[in-house]
Amino acid sequence: MRYALLGSALLVVMLAAQARNHPTVDETQFPPSYMPSGQEMYHQFCAACHGAEAKGNGPAASRLKTRPADLTTLAKRHMDKFPYEYVSNILRFGPGVTAHGSSDMPTWGPIFQIIDRDNEQAVQQRIKNLCAYLASLQEGSGGITPVTELE
Repeated sequence: MRYALLGSALLVVMLAAQARNHPTVDETQFPPSYMPSGQEMYHQFCAACHGAEAKGNGPAASRLKTRPADLTTLAKRHMDKFPYEYVSNILRFGPGVTAHGSSDMPTWGPIFQIIDRDNEQAVQQRIKNLCAYLASLQEGSGGITPVTELE
C-alpha cells in the first residue's frame, strides 16, 4: 500500500513538473483520432526518470530506489536486437515485483487505458509508437526499423 501511494505521488510530481515546462493544451483542438508520437509520449511520460537522452539520468532519477535503465542500450543488452515484445510488456504490465518491494516504474498500460477511455487499439498504438521511438534511440541503431502502425 505504501509503495502504491509512493508511486502515485511520484507520478503526480512528474506530471506536474512536465506541466510546468509545457503550456496547457486544450484537448478539444485535437481530432478524436489523434495519437501522439512516440517521441511526444517519451518526453511526457518517461523523460522525468530516464532523462531527455534516455540514459537513465532524468531529474527524478536520484529520488528513486532503483536507478532508471539506460534505454539507449536495450538492443545491446538483447543480442543487438531491439526487444519489441519485452519493452511492450514492460510498458503494458510493468516490470513486475522485485525481491524487495515493488518497482519504482509506473505501469503505463492502465494509465493509457484511462487516457484513451478504454480504447484497446489506441492503447496498443501508444505502446507501439513509444517502442518505435525507443528503438530509434538505440546506440548504433542503423539497422533497426521502427514500427509505427498497428499490424
